[in-house]
Amino acid sequence: MLDAMGQLFGPVRGGLGYSVILVGFILGAITGTVAAQVIAMALISLPVMIRYKYDMRYATGVLAASGTITQLVPPSLVLVVLADQLGKSVGDMYLGAWGPSLLQVGLFVAYTFVLSIVKPHWLPPVPKEERTLRGRALVVKCLWGILPCAALIFLVLGTLALGLATPTESGAMGAVGAILLAVLRHRELGQSGRRAFQALLLAGGIAALIGLAAFKSTAFQVAIALGYGAAAYLGLRAVRIAELRDLIRKAFEATMRITSMVVFILIGSTCFSVVFQGVNGGPWLEHWLTSLPGGVWGFLIFVNLFVFFLAFFLDFFEIVFIIVPLLAPVAKVVLAPVVGEDAALVWFGVMLCVNLQTSFMHPPFGFALFYLRGVAPKEVRSSDIYWGALPFVGLQLVLVALVIAFPKQVTYFLDDSRKVDPDKVRIEIPAEEPRPANPDEELQKLLERK
Repeated sequence: MLDAMGQLFGPVRGGLGYSVILVGFILGAITGTVAAQVIAMALISLPVMIRYKYDMRYATGVLAASGTITQLVPPSLVLVVLADQLGKSVGDMYLGAWGPSLLQVGLFVAYTFVLSIVKPHWLPPVPKEERTLRGRALVVKCLWGILPCAALIFLVLGTLALGLATPTESGAMGAVGAILLAVLRHRELGQSGRRAFQALLLAGGIAALIGLAAFKSTAFQVAIALGYGAAAYLGLRAVRIAELRDLIRKAFEATMRITSMVVFILIGSTCFSVVFQGVNGGPWLEHWLTSLPGGVWGFLIFVNLFVFFLAFFLDFFEIVFIIVPLLAPVAKVVLAPVVGEDAALVWFGVMLCVNLQTSFMHPPFGFALFYLRGVAPKEVRSSDIYWGALPFVGLQLVLVALVIAFPKQVTYFLDDSRKVDPDKVRIEIPAEEPRPANPDEELQKLLERK
């Protein structure tokens, strides 16, 4: 996909930068991890940008910044953790993050465009003799790279948005989809695997058509069952291929390590929160933060500066599990008059997510910079990596300011949902009509009276 995008934007100054930003945005909706994204794009794109004599600081900066987009683009892990700590649904956090995500891509693209005008020698176009694809061949290669990614994005976000899966189930759908895509592109798939994939596509298409008219019909369920059977067969094929089996095992091990780390951090943060609340720290903190000069805007500026400073020394997990539970009650009270009680914590959470992106881009932790340093060629100096990251850190801080100043970009999609006040809900049960009297019983009563 990077190669196809590079060919597509090659004639334009800064074309490789545009392709890195767009591919970073697309991969951010798939991977959810900064490490994999930065390393993969750096291994593919950095040698090409060096060969075409791109400015080293811009090349390293745009690669690191494009890798951190994944922290904001749904299905971001940071948004999931923030949703849990703020007591909001993951779906609402995803909806609120789309506006800032697109705006961030726009800021990166605008910076590249301005730089291509101010310093055109920093971002030269790809030479004509290197642009080997044109016309239909270029379109086909772009689609061949984009369509599998779009299918994987739909499995994760589409099923969640349509109400077909919970966040946990949509994550499982994404994992299964990634395994299927890996086995489909493997040379050992075989003829039976291709037929199973064709059966999967056919069953999925039939199920979609039937589902539009009769969602819970027997025919729909049969089509879905056939699709599941084909997917299960492809999954078994993946297990039988040694290379894919090793990748699946490594994925399981990495998942267990991350889960164990998060659980232990959660246990420690819970102990801290219980002690803090036990010494009456909550009311003290609320009184102190609500007394800051500037009202709502003073509170937001102080909190974002505080989180930005902490990100120099703490990972985003520690900040989310320790600091956010202390700030959330105050944020709900302070921000509710601005965007409403339901959207207050979503706005606050997305704002913190944008802020926490910078923790991957500045020292001393700056994990994206370390990942890039690890895979960059020897001629790339560490000073170029750090200086190249600074403009993009500045753009991320500009995005924080825009999210504070224009909360509508977060709450726009949330405003479409119907607001129901539980205090005004009335449940009316119609009175039961009296049953008609039985003529035989009435006659028996009259005879008894006589």
